[in-house]
Amino acid sequence: MHKNYTLVQPDDAVPLVMDSPHSGVDYPADFEYACSLADLRYAEDTHVEKLWQNAPSMGIPLLAANAARTYIDYNRSLDDLDVNMLSDKWPNAINPGEKSSRGFGLIWSNIAEGKPIYATKLSSSAVSKRIEEYYLPYHSQLNELLDSLADRHGGVWHLNQHSMPAAAYARMGFSGDRVLADFVLGTRDGTTCDPEFADLIANVLRGLGYSVSINEPYKGAELVRLHGRPLENRHSLMIEIHRRLYMSELTREVHDGFGVLQKDLDRLSQTLVEYVKHKISRTGE
Repeated sequence: MHKNYTLVQPDDAVPLVMDSPHSGVDYPADFEYACSLADLRYAEDTHVEKLWQNAPSMGIPLLAANAARTYIDYNRSLDDLDVNMLSDKWPNAINPGEKSSRGFGLIWSNIAEGKPIYATKLSSSAVSKRIEEYYLPYHSQLNELLDSLADRHGGVWHLNQHSMPAAAYARMGFSGDRVLADFVLGTRDGTTCDPEFADLIANVLRGLGYSVSINEPYKGAELVRLHGRPLENRHSLMIEIHRRLYMSELTREVHDGFGVLQKDLDRLSQTLVEYVKHKISRTGE
């Protein structure tokens, strides 16, 4: 196990990879946050990697980050950085996006509106250290997994796993009485995977009694953007799970729904294994 991520890799892996970039619960000693740990933990996709922990027994590699996303966010691009939070000049190119402007870029500056994480600015060297020790090893490992399976099988499928809070719409600035689905699938408006793959997942989940939304309110971020190239038979899709289905957002403890949900996700995983095996067998015809 790499100290900064955990990988469970079956000996005979199918060309389907799962990764959980936001379920880490490690808060490194050099974080030096000034807000409460309880506030920081609200950003965690707590227990997501446990929900999918049976996937490797079906042949699916499972990669999970160990460090908390508020320390460094693996699902952002390296140039999505707010330099206003730095005490000195950043040496590399920047291209901050909408998330950085709200404090949720590569390095988070806020945990919520009006709740800054730091009392002082960070040095460029401190941010570079996080990138070198955490971000790059995680991305390198995911790249290696996907590339090796794609080379071996002629294609690969990637599921980027997350969870979402009940207040997702409010945190994103939406007003009104929008109802958050049990699952949100993100394909960046159909650009990161074959629609058949997204439809299969949605139909399985709906058949199990869950509500499913596609690209609303989440479309997927950096990891599916990087790895979703359907014209190359490389398909990437984000899955967001409503936290109420399996845990208390107040205590972060799982409740009785966890076991039920995990069994349903095992059913989905098995269906997807059969799907990718069928697709690969047709590729080799």
